[in-house]
Amino acid sequence: MNAAGLSSGFPDLLEELFREIHRELIRLGDSYEECQGIGATLSLCWFTPEWMYFGHIGDSRIYYTPKSGQMKQLTKDDTHVGWLYRAGSLTEREARNHPRRNALQQSFEASNQFIDPQIGAVGLEGGDRFLICSDGLIDGMWDRHIEEGLVHNDDEVLDHGIADRLVKTAVENPGQDKTTALVIEVLSKRDGNY
Repeated sequence: MNAAGLSSGFPDLLEELFREIHRELIRLGDSYEECQGIGATLSLCWFTPEWMYFGHIGDSRIYYTPKSGQMKQLTKDDTHVGWLYRAGSLTEREARNHPRRNALQQSFEASNQFIDPQIGAVGLEGGDRFLICSDGLIDGMWDRHIEEGLVHNDDEVLDHGIADRLVKTAVENPGQDKTTALVIEVLSKRDGNY
């Protein structure tokens, strides 16, 4: 789950991509008054035949559910509340209800001149699932419910799409932000490739 599995060049390429996006948003804010102070988060997955490489900044998330195990959050929220939660100072309930839970410490924006994106990699196996989601999904669902939605395999959920079902559930359970989800499942390996 860390950068140890990254092939030579991948971490540098992802870091440069994030820095270029940041530079362009700063340039956009400097060029157009209506874009001053614009900000953005990004959680990016890049799949190769054997690895999923990821880059992240902000409070969107990437979750990983291996076929043989339980869900793991790969990315860390770039918020003070996220840091407090990871340090064990807040429970999930306290973090979800904290008045500053959405105050970003790091994002793409003109007022933040330096960024330090999180870069990592995960080895792939058939049946692994990844969820890329916005903070709106997290606002409307507890982690255990997200995990249940990712591993639940009844025909109704599969027919309607796991991501659609997660978004619908989050919106019904007062998700208050924009709610977006994408679920990617790794297919079984064939002829050395997935």
